Amino acid sequence: MPAPSHAPYGRRNLLKSAGLTFALPCLESAQTLASEKPAPTGPPAAAQRLVCIGSNLGLHRPAFYPEQTGTDYSLSPLLANLASNRGNFTVFSGFDHEAANGHKNWDNFLCGKRVGDVSLDQIAAKQIGVNTRFDSIQLCAGDIPSQRMVFTDTGIPLPMLNRPSVLYHKLFASADSRARSEYLLRSGRSVLDLITEDAKRLQKRVSHADRQKLSEYFTSLRDLEDRMSRQLKHLATNEAQVDYELPTYDPIAPTLMLECEQIMFDLMALALQTDSTRVATLFIAGLGQVFTLDGKTMRAGYHALSHHGNDPDMIRDLIRVETEHMRCLNRFLDQLKEKTDAEGRPLLDTTIVMFGTGMGDASRHSNRDLPTLVAGGGFQHGKHISNAGQSYLLGDVFISLLRQLGLETDSFSNATRGIDHWG
Repeated sequence: MPAPSHAPYGRRNLLKSAGLTFALPCLESAQTLASEKPAPTGPPAAAQRLVCIGSNLGLHRPAFYPEQTGTDYSLSPLLANLASNRGNFTVFSGFDHEAANGHKNWDNFLCGKRVGDVSLDQIAAKQIGVNTRFDSIQLCAGDIPSQRMVFTDTGIPLPMLNRPSVLYHKLFASADSRARSEYLLRSGRSVLDLITEDAKRLQKRVSHADRQKLSEYFTSLRDLEDRMSRQLKHLATNEAQVDYELPTYDPIAPTLMLECEQIMFDLMALALQTDSTRVATLFIAGLGQVFTLDGKTMRAGYHALSHHGNDPDMIRDLIRVETEHMRCLNRFLDQLKEKTDAEGRPLLDTTIVMFGTGMGDASRHSNRDLPTLVAGGGFQHGKHISNAGQSYLLGDVFISLLRQLGLETDSFSNATRGIDHWG
């Protein structure tokens, strides 16, 4: 349906009310601002966004890898949590950077063979992040450890945010309204309450498809705020049990890492929907926290579970924690299927989501054979691609991702081939 004849809203147009700044989703009724970089000539790239998620303690490979390869593989115990998206992802086994082993070399996950080389996401951000509010965002669920995931082309590690409220304020509130928006979260109210009239006026000025898109977006945001409000209230009433020094009540305590992870995924989905950024990374930390899942407390801390020494009880609890990671990922993919871009396409169709790790086997401190999953982005998915008997590197997968994003490249670190038989 063509956009109304009223003056269109620029892609970065913000709703403003009572000192709050509010980002909008991508709308077909919007016009590209003249000040933005002109779109490149030629056909558009199949993918326009990149999300990289890294698990600090890896994934238990026997529970993650399917036994068969190709398209007829059976879902493994961990992948079973992604069953609703089976046709939207590809699993890679046996790929790594041929780098050194040990926790300190986890950091080469997005860099290639050498820690400190420019990371995959920052290469992409220079191409696809130039016209967004944030060329990239770097997030962490849980305490920020010594590991780093994102490096600039000068070798500088970029800091990560691990407080959902800070990211929320960056996306949806101006600096001078942070106290007000935090008050709204704590009181159970929404910033939407303050911009209702502006939102109603906007909905009258856009196309029918955009009105539906705005309605879905506002519902998603209100649901997220409700979850954050409940989390803040819960922590406020249990302040004595929370062991951290920050004055706010974000779920950053070690035992609340999984709750923080879910909220960070939700915020990333909203950041992509509003085109606030097209490149995001999420580091899933893992230290000594002892989780309680379904009313049962783990027999050891997360880090200790990852160093299971083949103890079946430890492995069982480790898989329970990793199952929560997979559930969060599946929920994120579902959100990207539901949310659409300015052309009405599901965001998952044009967003590459990679879930992986720089640690192949934490129990042995091995950085070989890194479990990797790639979803969305316009690839032909539903496969398990094994590197057994071949000589590919994880950097070859990265080359294919960059090409799918429209970057012409023949190499990444020590890789020079790409995965020609994929996609």
